[in-house]
Amino acid sequence: MHEWTAETEDLASAVVAYAQDRLRMRPPPLDGPLPPAELERLAGETVTQAGIGGRRALELFADVLAPACISIDHPRYFSFIPCAPTPASTMFDLVVGASSIYGGSWLEGAGAVFAENQALAWLASLAGLPEGAGGVFVQGGTIANVSALVAARHAARAGGGPEPARWAIAASSEVHSSVVSGAAAIDVDVVPVETGSDGRLTGGALASALEVEARSGSGRRLFAVVATGGTTNLGIVDDLASVAAVAKEAGLWLHVDAAYGGAALAAPSARALFTGIERADSFVVDPHKWLFAPFDCAALLYRDPAQASAAHAQHAGYLEPIRMSHDWDPSDYALHLTRRARGLPFWFSLASYGTDAYAAAVERTLEVARYAASSVKRREPLELVMEPMLSVVAFRRRGWAPDQYFAWSKQMLDSGTAFVVPSSHEGEVVLRLAIVNPRSSEEDVDLVLDSLS
Repeated sequence: MHEWTAETEDLASAVVAYAQDRLRMRPPPLDGPLPPAELERLAGETVTQAGIGGRRALELFADVLAPACISIDHPRYFSFIPCAPTPASTMFDLVVGASSIYGGSWLEGAGAVFAENQALAWLASLAGLPEGAGGVFVQGGTIANVSALVAARHAARAGGGPEPARWAIAASSEVHSSVVSGAAAIDVDVVPVETGSDGRLTGGALASALEVEARSGSGRRLFAVVATGGTTNLGIVDDLASVAAVAKEAGLWLHVDAAYGGAALAAPSARALFTGIERADSFVVDPHKWLFAPFDCAALLYRDPAQASAAHAQHAGYLEPIRMSHDWDPSDYALHLTRRARGLPFWFSLASYGTDAYAAAVERTLEVARYAASSVKRREPLELVMEPMLSVVAFRRRGWAPDQYFAWSKQMLDSGTAFVVPSSHEGEVVLRLAIVNPRSSEEDVDLVLDSLS
């Protein structure tokens, strides 16, 4: 299997040709899922004792399996949070795989780690973190959030004091589900903090929640506050400045989950929304969301990386050679050991195009989002749920029951027009357009909205 043969050469040419053809598509087909029975009929048994050959496997992928996956980089993929990687980042993803690099230690991957750290330094500078801040690229926001909370609790324990009956964090009712599930995974409680009518967590609300908790006699000890820099559902940015002030006064670690919205730090028109993030002890932003990297790539940054290393560095006899040549080992900064150098495609794209191009691309998506909001206002059956803060535009179609939203969504996907799934807000079914693809245009927005008139 590991020999380079004429058959391997032929397969390499076919794989490169497929990748080139896919990258040239403007736009790619939207495509969509098929039921298991239909895939079984079309693909048949693919894993056999003798093998079906690389060419045949590639043909099955191109003709059957790939078309049964929705193209997340389609300009009218407006659901969840899309992914729109640059051509450079996608091509370099092939290079990373071919280079067989282990990205967990400086000893084994110094060049890759050096490059990743330059990309992380740019992100830290956008947030205004001090010199010496740093972190690591992990799989996604979930692992990043959990890893930050582990570091925060370790720092609280290292600070002294008796072990409480329960550890706890404070987080808004709008916080991402990964924070709640991550807290459960590390066995800490979540003290909910109510948001205002605008959905934002504020310092005043946090202070009130801390006072109530202090009087409750629960025996819990809070060690962190989680704020959000762009909620997934509505794109809401918390009042980070006031939250940071209260967190610091209370001696709590401030973690900002900016997995989606943190990319807007690169856009001059949106930077002021994040005032206060420079006081965070940790924050996460996912380049695979709005910074045009391929899956999977989430950046976890720490104000003081030594606190994260104290919590996460693993020790074993076989790891001692790594420790002897220690400089910067990415595995020390999150809940992992083995890791792919997943930040390299993002670094390559940044190095290729420059940060000004990134700022312009994020600004372009914000421009289209503002257009979408104004376009909703101009259409009589439609109504905004709220003015967008970032690039998520949520709206309702007056007079529709929930089943009408879902039927419309299915029709749009089945016809290959767009992927827009319903969401919910305060118990109401609504629609939302998440615009993070610079190739999404005003015409794409109008095509979707016109179908709702």
